[in-house]
Amino acid sequence: MKKKRKILVGGLLAVVCCMLLAVVGGAFYMLDYSLNPAGKEQRDAESMDYLRENYDGVAEWVDSMRAAGALLDTFIVSDKGLRLHALYASCDSAQGTAVLVHGYTDNALRMMMLGKVYHDSLRFNILAPDHERHGRSEGRAIQMGWLDRLNVERWISVADSLWPAAPVYLHGISMGGATVMMCSGDSLPPSVCGIIEDCGYTSVWDEFAGEIRKQFHLPPHPLMDVASLLCQWRYGWNFREASALEQVRRSALPMLFIHGDADTFVPTAMARPLYEAKTRGYKRLWLAPGSAHARAFRDHPQAYFKEMRDFISATKP
Repeated sequence: MKKKRKILVGGLLAVVCCMLLAVVGGAFYMLDYSLNPAGKEQRDAESMDYLRENYDGVAEWVDSMRAAGALLDTFIVSDKGLRLHALYASCDSAQGTAVLVHGYTDNALRMMMLGKVYHDSLRFNILAPDHERHGRSEGRAIQMGWLDRLNVERWISVADSLWPAAPVYLHGISMGGATVMMCSGDSLPPSVCGIIEDCGYTSVWDEFAGEIRKQFHLPPHPLMDVASLLCQWRYGWNFREASALEQVRRSALPMLFIHGDADTFVPTAMARPLYEAKTRGYKRLWLAPGSAHARAFRDHPQAYFKEMRDFISATKP
């Protein structure tokens, strides 16, 4: 009897150990899959082709601005000692400054469809940073907006030094939308007059949980709990604290929320809780009809521009 009990206990322990190993191994895989995706160099190299294929005249505008010495590169060093890159361009008789914040695995160059609109149509200076591990910026891993917000806040100081007294607007798409919302709950310089977020997620936890269900047909627990702990250990932040929703709750800054009403990657349903979480200050919400993730501007350039212009007109000092 004792021998059978020992065999049973040993078998159960072996099963538990195997399950623990599977969860920990899966968590390591999830973290690398999410925060260190392959293909960065190829995606960066294809950025001008992306602009040509999706936005008429923008690649040519970038080329002409570069040829004229008007679209320039600048670098800063982050608090972690990383060399971070941004594109910037001044505008004569500028009406303001736009800090353009790109999405997951994108880069500053892929924000130039908005850069052209801000610079040529709204007469704004533009500054477009590369997040850590994106574009020409250094970094070990993608930070999903949470630590990126601290770098964006450094870039706001750069914008203020380049163009003193110009009202500043933050405009982000996808992960960039989440990033600027994450900035919104911090103490920002008085130059920041408003935030435009396009299809940002409520939190990293919510976004990853949804993707685990869709891509791998797995429940979020316990895999995400372990992956979040590993992220804290490796990179100094966890999935639950990286919440745009909580930061928006703290913010009184004017905010424009944009989301495609056919978005399944960052589900459209995330837009409403974000909008409702903002209980102080001016706010607007626009759902782009029929647009999938990060496609609102491409699908509806005139309506998108009108939303931007009207928001800035209502909030600019």
